[in-house]
Amino acid sequence: MMLSISRTCLRGIYSCHWTSPKADRNRACCWLSFLSFVSILALSWMYVCFIAFNDHNDVNCEAFKALKKWVNWYMIVMIISAVLATYCLLLLVFGLLHLAIREPLDLHWLHKVFLFLGLLTVTLGTAGFCIKWKEEWQTIYMSFQATAPFLQLGAVVALTLISWLVFQSYHTAQTAACKVFIMVTFLVVSAAVFLCPLAICSPCITSNLPPKPALVGHRGAPMLAPENTMMSFRKSMECGVVAFETDVQLSKDMKPFLMHDDGPSFLLRTTDVKETFLGRDADMHANFTLQELQTLNAGEWFIRTDPFKSVSSLSKEDKREANNQTVPSLSELLVMAKKHNVSLLFDLKNEKNSTGFHNSDSYYTAETITNSSISPDKIWWLPPEYRHDVRKVSPGFKQVYNNVQEMYADGGSFLNMKYSSLSTHEISELRKNNVSVNLWVVNERWLFSLLWCSGASSVTTNACHIFKSMSKPDWQLEPNMYKGIWISVDVISLLLMFLLFLCQGRRKHVFHPNPRESGVPLLSF
Repeated sequence: MMLSISRTCLRGIYSCHWTSPKADRNRACCWLSFLSFVSILALSWMYVCFIAFNDHNDVNCEAFKALKKWVNWYMIVMIISAVLATYCLLLLVFGLLHLAIREPLDLHWLHKVFLFLGLLTVTLGTAGFCIKWKEEWQTIYMSFQATAPFLQLGAVVALTLISWLVFQSYHTAQTAACKVFIMVTFLVVSAAVFLCPLAICSPCITSNLPPKPALVGHRGAPMLAPENTMMSFRKSMECGVVAFETDVQLSKDMKPFLMHDDGPSFLLRTTDVKETFLGRDADMHANFTLQELQTLNAGEWFIRTDPFKSVSSLSKEDKREANNQTVPSLSELLVMAKKHNVSLLFDLKNEKNSTGFHNSDSYYTAETITNSSISPDKIWWLPPEYRHDVRKVSPGFKQVYNNVQEMYADGGSFLNMKYSSLSTHEISELRKNNVSVNLWVVNERWLFSLLWCSGASSVTTNACHIFKSMSKPDWQLEPNMYKGIWISVDVISLLLMFLLFLCQGRRKHVFHPNPRESGVPLLSF
C-alpha cells in the first residue's frame, strides 16, 4: 500500500500523471539527460554566486552608480539561483527515483518550460559575469583550493549512490556492447573522482600553519557602522585592527576629507546631499567646502539601506549614533590613529587630475599628516603618482606598492593588492623573501582561512568583527591525515559499489525483468 502511494506521488510530481503513463523510452531518457545537464549547470552557478559573495557589495555599488537607487541586487540573484538549483536537483532526484522503482518517465511540459528558463537564466548570468565581472573568475579558481577536498568527498558519495542505477542499467542492457560501454564509462568517471586528490594542491593541507594575518579596517568597520565615519573607525579599533584603510579627497578649501565615491554625484549614495543642498547632488568634490560637507548626514543611509544586512544586530544606542554621523576630515582620523597607535592606509581618489606636486592631493595630504605629529612610520603611503616627492618631504612614511615589479624596482618590501591578484604560491614566496603582503578586500571566512594558510601578512576587511574571534582557519589538515581520509573514503565507496553490483545481479537473476515488455525507460541503450 505504501509503495503504491509512493509511486503515485512520484508520478504526480514528475509527470503530473496519477496513473502510469505510456512513455516513449528514448524521448523520456533524453529529457532526463537534459534535466541532469541543467541541474549540474544550476548547481555550478549557485557555487559561483556563493563564492563571489565576498565581493557582492561591489556589484550593488556599481548598480547604484547606474540607477541612482540602492537595491541589494546581488541578494536577489542569490535567491533566484538557490531556488533554481533546488528545483532542478529535487526534480532530478524524483527522476532517478522513477528509475530506481522502474516507473515510466514522462516529464510534464511545464517542467520542460521551467528547465529551459533555468538554462536561459544560467546562460545570461554567466555571460554577464564574463562581460562585467570577469576578474572574479580568478576568485572561483582560488576557491577550489579551499573547497576541492570537500567537493571530492561529495562526488564520491554521489557516485556511490548513483552506482545503483548504473549497475541496474548494466544488468538490464540487451547487448554486450551496451554493457561494455556502460561499465567503461562508469569506471573512467570513478577513476577520475577517486584519484583527483592527486591533483589537489591546497595551502591548508600543511603541517606548518603561518601566523594569523593582521586585520586592516576597510573604511573602518562598514558592517557595524556607516563606512568612512568616525564611528566606523572606532568600531574597527574594537576588533583590534592594526591599520585604518580609507579614501581621501580634497574639498573646495583644500582640506582633506574622507569619502569613497568620487566624480559627479559622489555624495549621493552615503549622505543626504539631495535634501540638504537642493540641486547640488551632482556636484564634484571641489564644489563643497569642508564646513559644508560636515553639515551632511553620513549615517542615515546605512540604517535605511542596510547594505550588509547587519543593522538588526546593532543596539539601539549604536543605531542612534550611526544615524547621526557626519563626513569626517582626515585630521580627525589622524587624531584617533595617533591616540590609539593605529596605522593609516589610504587612496587618493582624484590624484590623477593634479598638474604638479604642489597642487596635488598628495601635497596637501602629506602636509596635513605632518602637521598632526603622528609617527611617520604609522603612515602606509600607497598613492604612486608623487611617491618620490612625498618621500623627500616625509621620508619616514612606510611606502606601500600595488605592483610587484614597481616594488622591487623601488627597493620596497610592502605590497597592497587585491586578494585574487596573487596566487597562494606567490604569496608564500613573497613572504619567504620578507615582503609584507596586505590583501584586499577579504570578507568571507573561507577566503580568510585560505589566505591565512598561504601566509598573508594582513588583510583589509569589512568583517573585522568576524575574523577577530577566529583562533584557527576553518579547516587545516596534516598531509598524512588528509591522505588517510581520502584513501579510507575511496575504499569504503568501492566496497559499497561492489556490494551494490552483486545485489543488482542477484535481483536480475531472481526477477528476470524485461524492460521491453514493461515499457519502462531504464538507462539502457
